[in-house]
Amino acid sequence: MERRHSRLTYTLITIVSLLTVAPVVMLVIGSFSKNLRAFGDFTLSKYIAVYTDPMLVETAGNTLVFVLGSAAFATVLALFLAYLNNRTNIPFKFLFKVLSVVPMMIPHVLFAVSWALLLNPSNGILNMWLQQLFGLAKAPFNIYSMPGMIMVEGLLDLPIAYLIISPAMASFDVSLEESSRVFKGGPMRTLFKITLPVLRPAILAAFILCIVRVLASFAVPSVLGMPGRIYVLSTYIYRTVTMSLIADYGKAAAIGMSILVLSITLIYIYRYYTRFSDKYVTISSRGFKPAVVELRKGKIPLFIMLIIISFILIVLPVLVLLYTSFIPYIMVPNGQAFAAMSLANWRTVISDPISIKSLGNSLFLGIVGATVGSFLSILVAYVIVKVKTKASGFLESISFLSFSFPGIVIGIGFMWFFVRTPLYATIWALFFGYIATYLPYGIRPMTSAFVQIHGSLEESSLVCGASFATTMRRVVIPLLVPGIVSGWVLMATMFFRELSLSVVLSRPGTEVLAVQILRFSEDGQWGKLSALGLIMIFFSTLMVVGVNLIGNRFKPGEAKDRKPA
Repeated sequence: MERRHSRLTYTLITIVSLLTVAPVVMLVIGSFSKNLRAFGDFTLSKYIAVYTDPMLVETAGNTLVFVLGSAAFATVLALFLAYLNNRTNIPFKFLFKVLSVVPMMIPHVLFAVSWALLLNPSNGILNMWLQQLFGLAKAPFNIYSMPGMIMVEGLLDLPIAYLIISPAMASFDVSLEESSRVFKGGPMRTLFKITLPVLRPAILAAFILCIVRVLASFAVPSVLGMPGRIYVLSTYIYRTVTMSLIADYGKAAAIGMSILVLSITLIYIYRYYTRFSDKYVTISSRGFKPAVVELRKGKIPLFIMLIIISFILIVLPVLVLLYTSFIPYIMVPNGQAFAAMSLANWRTVISDPISIKSLGNSLFLGIVGATVGSFLSILVAYVIVKVKTKASGFLESISFLSFSFPGIVIGIGFMWFFVRTPLYATIWALFFGYIATYLPYGIRPMTSAFVQIHGSLEESSLVCGASFATTMRRVVIPLLVPGIVSGWVLMATMFFRELSLSVVLSRPGTEVLAVQILRFSEDGQWGKLSALGLIMIFFSTLMVVGVNLIGNRFKPGEAKDRKPA
């Protein structure tokens, strides 16, 4: 048994190292190489070129403002929503809790595009409507600005912060707040002196994790930042490898090393704060009951505010895309616009061979890639939970290493990794790149599921003569169905909407939906973009619903009674 576990552990270490460690090593070597054809020819010229570029100072400043602003906005909004949903008597709590995480299902590039359609300064739908309504000479809002980028990115990263802060808010002990009120502390004083300080680990963890995600963001900076000539590090790399006469992958690798080091440092800080969160424990063996704050006169205004936020997060982006997909050009919704509606954009997209190819590639990566990634996640999670050795601890570390990888940065690493192999410029480069980047999203639900399965079940099967493979297939896997479904859905949705890694690794013939949508955006083909975007949302939703229905059929203990023959 121990020999089998040892063999499995070291096999997985080899596979995961190729997926996560090797691209980083290649990124380091590539940053010191002259070019793809002179790999390993040592030079410092790439670092010198990057750090003496006058544009880098402005780009770094933009990145700092964008990252801190978006992370702060997402964290504050998540804290506000978590407090209302968990600690107050706001109506329809369950609905708002679900709506707070739904934006994870909307592809970031489509969310950014919907806001560009609404608030771009030249022909944004909302801007034109306000100009007509109030007789304004110019558009009142400009989404192609730093505040616009921060707002949209903050809304996209809201679910990450909410999922960290909400559980901590829900399990807060009422006795601490009651003690404050006994000593004449008002609601606001109690909030700032008691509640928020105790929640500090969760708030800091959410803020740091949002910083990491914003640092890796590419959709918002490319769709909203580049038209306004506001460049951050991710779009700086994109310009280096796609918009130059000669793509300089060595220079891009040099920039990527700085981002990678910063991301890994932030992940370490995040783990530090979550590791020592036991100092802030407020629930022990004694009974506790979370307090419910009566909103009184503020109940209706806050309820209306939540409805508006939910509308902005979910309904508005889809409505804008749906409306734009039927009109020939951007116009304010009126009688003329509705009269001009047609299916022309949909026909064009459906007959476009590149769009159809990108849909096929995305479906292949989403379905097959997520299935292979889930299988690998099951094996890795099994070793992490059931095989408690130093080797399994090392496997866990390298498995979660990719969580700190900004997609466009690790894409450069994979570029250097694949360039001398048959995988270069094929769909398989994206396939393995996706699995490597999003492996933690599959492992996390699997580890939670494995923890709940007692080892005696597996041991009983092995004692009765079943092989390890049979035990996994007949005993363990059926009990893992909820975790498998969660992991598969997470990986499939991430694969289907992935953009930052794809813009580096995709080539003619290997385009994916997100890349095709980005190209439509750069060309200003908003109608085609909207039609293709809605197709993307439809198939993404279909995959999620389909796998959940399949998972429900195979849940343990739910087999239907059968009549004897």
